[in-house]
Amino acid sequence: MNKPELVLPAGNLEKLEVAFRYGADAVYIGGKNYSLRAYAGNFTDEEMIKALSIAQEYKKKVYVTVNIMAHNKDLANLPSYLARLNELNVDSLIISDLGVLSLANKYAPHIPKTISTQANITNYETALIYKELGAKRVVLAREATLEDIKLIKEKADIDVEIFIHGAMCVSYSGRCLISHYMTGRSANQGACAHPCRYQYNLVEEKRPNEYYPIIEDEQGAYILNSRDLCLLEYIPELIKSGVDAFKIEGRMKSPLYVASVASTYRNAIDNYLQRQAAYEPNDIERWFKELAKTATRPFTNGFIEGESELLQDFYNERMAGRASFSGMVLESNGNLVKIEQRSNFGIGDRLEFLLPNGDIKSLVLERLWNEDFKEIDRARHPRQIVYVPYQEPIPEFTILRKVGD
Repeated sequence: MNKPELVLPAGNLEKLEVAFRYGADAVYIGGKNYSLRAYAGNFTDEEMIKALSIAQEYKKKVYVTVNIMAHNKDLANLPSYLARLNELNVDSLIISDLGVLSLANKYAPHIPKTISTQANITNYETALIYKELGAKRVVLAREATLEDIKLIKEKADIDVEIFIHGAMCVSYSGRCLISHYMTGRSANQGACAHPCRYQYNLVEEKRPNEYYPIIEDEQGAYILNSRDLCLLEYIPELIKSGVDAFKIEGRMKSPLYVASVASTYRNAIDNYLQRQAAYEPNDIERWFKELAKTATRPFTNGFIEGESELLQDFYNERMAGRASFSGMVLESNGNLVKIEQRSNFGIGDRLEFLLPNGDIKSLVLERLWNEDFKEIDRARHPRQIVYVPYQEPIPEFTILRKVGD
């Protein structure tokens, strides 16, 4: 049976390392230019070299996004950038613009080309055209149904990648103009301000200073705010359909998100490939519980069955059991765990270690020391080095998280 790749987002080197350690087969990253996540941190030339070195160590892959909808001004420096990626021998270029694809074929001839979800591919004829133009893989539009996916794979005979988890844009495949109109920041140039997440109210033209919520929510109305995509339960069907890669959204999300989602989907994929049988209800419940700890919105299955509930009714609709990213484990000796703090935590908090193999170890914090081994009550300072007592070795890059109610 076909074993699909699990492709995770990596907004920086730390997230790349987390993704690989928690089960990703590949990551997608952006350079400082030409990527649709201009504020994700992204990679300098030196960092990209380091990323490729880490990937080689883990026997994993690095895909580079060059997926802006290019304007004429973008073309001047693109050839040299593409030639540099060709020289670095990255594993694939992710492209949405036909002009960029043409330049990539010329200046990065040895690098496989992947067509971005921004190209809106929902039928096999379009996939075939891109194949003729040199693409090795297509990332289908989120609007593609399960039947669409099967038919495209069968008719086009090309590698197919689909998004299975993460934030959804209410515009068609993310090609949105609202951000540019409202803020001057173009989503199609990588600078989306996410106005679909803004709070909106109704205003009557003769009462300009009176705002009426469209729904009964004191926070206002989030009428463009989509639920998060989650296709966890469809993994068996998608594997059987021949999908070559499962992709997770989120280059701007935290290392906790990357770790949690990577380990969950790694478990789900491997579970089905090993058993080739329907998931056990207990497994599904456990996986959803884990995903809910880092989700910011309720889940939807998107368009996989044609139509489903997409917009969430209330911004305050949340899932129980949320967790916050408290720190990253640097080292452990079986008695003390050295942690780099990422958010406030301290004595009395309920904490969890999320290990790279997906295991979870719980504790209620009773003692805490700073870098000078002076006992303290809380880790309050960003990137503060602290020590937590724990009587088992804890691997490097384990996530420490604080668990909510």
